[in-house]
Amino acid sequence: MPQKRSKNQIIVQILTTCQEVCVNKTKVVYQANLNFRTVVPYLDQLITKGLLEVSADKHPLYRTTAKGEKVLESLREIEETYF
Repeated sequence: MPQKRSKNQIIVQILTTCQEVCVNKTKVVYQANLNFRTVVPYLDQLITKGLLEVSADKHPLYRTTAKGEKVLESLREIEETYF
């Protein structure tokens, strides 16, 4: 039975996906292995915390902010240290 991912692991996957280029929600869903219903709260929380920025276009694009890069680096360090 596969192990359930932690919220931090999912956040790392989302921030990594949005790191280099602006991506749409579909790409985030597939790269983070989520569905459209479960990805929305994560995106909303990351935007609210200032870790992701979103374009105001008809089809929003997501990108990791500088603050998100720092959090991502910290989460990766924690993952390497403890897992």
